[in-house]
Amino acid sequence: MTIKSLLFVPGDSEKKLAKAAGTGADVLLLDLEDSVSHERLPQARGLVLDYLKAHDRAHQQVWVRINPLNTDLSLPDLVAVMPGKPDGIMLPKPMNAEAVRQLDHFLSALEQREGIALGHTRILPVATEVAGAMFQLDSYAGSSARLAGLTWGAEDLATDIGATSNKKDDGEFDDAFVLARTLCLLAATHAGVQAIDTLTVDFRNHAGLQADVRRARRQGFSGKLAIHPDQVAIINDGFTATAEELQHAQRIVDAFAQSNGAGALQLDGKMIDKPHLTQALRLLATRKGD
Repeated sequence: MTIKSLLFVPGDSEKKLAKAAGTGADVLLLDLEDSVSHERLPQARGLVLDYLKAHDRAHQQVWVRINPLNTDLSLPDLVAVMPGKPDGIMLPKPMNAEAVRQLDHFLSALEQREGIALGHTRILPVATEVAGAMFQLDSYAGSSARLAGLTWGAEDLATDIGATSNKKDDGEFDDAFVLARTLCLLAATHAGVQAIDTLTVDFRNHAGLQADVRRARRQGFSGKLAIHPDQVAIINDGFTATAEELQHAQRIVDAFAQSNGAGALQLDGKMIDKPHLTQALRLLATRKGD
């Protein structure tokens, strides 16, 4: 299943948890990290566990963002929520894939304890939140069968490098953050997993979000983080192939099927070759839910 939208939900907010299921997000990301104070963390863990146990997963996955592995909060987070059988764990602030392998070991032990099928729980690292991680993004390839994708973060990265903002005066990401975004996309491709674009902070700017989604999809991202329920429908719609796109993709596939093995041919006055066929098949697979 290709994940299009992942909505952050504060783990200590009963009100927001109650509304989350109706948002239409592919994944609910119940947060135990940035949106929860340390004082409220025990309460949040209990609320998240209750939600995991009660929520119907037939049409919506539920993941948990734990605290970073290099803190003393992450393992208690995992121990508290794993009885609820989360579909995945978001891993913040890893330096490299060694954190994924460590988390994989923790999950295997806890799945064994809770009677959960080995390997059920997927992992999504936020792979660019510390400056040093930029130089090790290739390490994720082959790191774990649990790896579901890679996403990137601009807010914590700005804090780590001491930037007063991650944006230029025109509102576009500044150079270091464009680099992080690009490297995340390439690293996900190298690892053979989904590339998930970061969140758009200004949740009231729907036109800006639509533009962000169009750019992300054009560049190769296949999903996006959401920070507010109003963003979910825009994200889902933006990452869904249009009827025209699907029709054109099918024409490419049909043309190659009828070409007697040709490696390149003409369609609508343009030359197309095997990369176009690969792209067309990938697009049609999203329609089939592969």
